Amino acid sequence: MATMKDIARLAQVSTSTVSHVLNKTRFVSEDIEKRVKQAAKELNYAPSALARSLKMKCTKTVGMLVTTSTNPFFGEVLKGVERRCYEKGYNLILCNTEGDSERMKASIDTLLQKRVDGLMLMCSTLEGEEIEIFERYPDLPVVVMDWGPMEYASDKIQDNSFKGGYLATQHLIDNGHTNIGCVTGPLHRSQASLRFDGFKQALQDNNLTLNKNWIAQGNFECDGGYDAYQALKHSGALPSALFVCNDMMALGLINAANQDGIKIPQDLSIIGYDDIQLTKYITPSLTTIHQPKHQLGKTAVDTLLSRLENPNAPQQVIQLEPTLVERHSVIKYQVN
Repeated sequence: MATMKDIARLAQVSTSTVSHVLNKTRFVSEDIEKRVKQAAKELNYAPSALARSLKMKCTKTVGMLVTTSTNPFFGEVLKGVERRCYEKGYNLILCNTEGDSERMKASIDTLLQKRVDGLMLMCSTLEGEEIEIFERYPDLPVVVMDWGPMEYASDKIQDNSFKGGYLATQHLIDNGHTNIGCVTGPLHRSQASLRFDGFKQALQDNNLTLNKNWIAQGNFECDGGYDAYQALKHSGALPSALFVCNDMMALGLINAANQDGIKIPQDLSIIGYDDIQLTKYITPSLTTIHQPKHQLGKTAVDTLLSRLENPNAPQQVIQLEPTLVERHSVIKYQVN
């Protein structure tokens, strides 16, 4: 691979002159600039990103840790991250934790060895895990996406899960439903517990009683929704409507209901959460709570780059607001 010394030899100038021409750090005559650029072209010279990063103490590379999931939600967020990194001239290194805390720590170590400028974490399955590796790098910029409380000081991007749970339940109530159940996510995770809290608050505000037989806990995956339906069915009569705390579980539950001959929404109304792209193409299309996934990814990148520019600025908690998307999985009852 050609070096600046090779270019200098061919162009018959000093190495420092080559550096000034290629990095545009000092004026040189038009003739010399032309000779240097021609020599660089003939030698197929490519600047060393490693050398530049060591000199500038900036690699223009960020790392991202994400948990493996069949949920397209993560892929849609990642698309927003990748697009924003490209727009800002940054490279992205993606690591998959597979929900394992040891693998997460090993991945963080690897990313630090790659000298990434900062990290983004979207590993909510590991909520509550102690990440002692950060204690060794107190100045490392970190943005946490969609995660619960953590001891390490970091910027955070989150959705208003309580509001989303409230919106979903209120929509069912506004459509005349009074017998309403909920399929939660794992309640040790902040997102799941906050959505369930929003559900309970909406019932309370409308003087409706929470029926424990209509509550089932899932795992935020399709099989969790499928199994939750079976549990609800065996606990007694089904409610008229269910708030299912993410779209993947809603898809699994609808599949189980269809196998039982339960028609959606005539026999059972369903509202989901996340608004993954698939939900508009199933039959019936799923009424759901929209999370701004591309915005989540874009905001995470912008927040990380802002932290790189202003390392001493106060830590930020940025909350993105959910919205209701009405489709065809909720039937409207006549309200007397």
